[in-house]
Amino acid sequence: MKIKPLEDRIVVKPAEAESTSSGGIVLPESAKEKQTRGKVLHIGPGKLLDSGKRVPPSVSVGDEVYYGQYAGTEIKIDDQKLVILEESELLGVVNR
Repeated sequence: MKIKPLEDRIVVKPAEAESTSSGGIVLPESAKEKQTRGKVLHIGPGKLLDSGKRVPPSVSVGDEVYYGQYAGTEIKIDDQKLVILEESELLGVVNR
């Protein structure tokens, strides 16, 4: 199944949570922190202004981004956890 985000929404695949602590202890699923970094999979056409003009998104498919810990809506498609965010909920893009 494919998902097409609307307006200024962005679909992000969260990065995998760390499975071991810095001391080498294996962490159970319930102890892992919620990820705030992920890869952009799909982007909407951009925000529509009152003037009728559309502002294109400032990120591209494939970008690695940071977002707030409680930002967006988590969904599950084809056994894959995804997050749908508004562009304003993004905190930054990782430059390599």
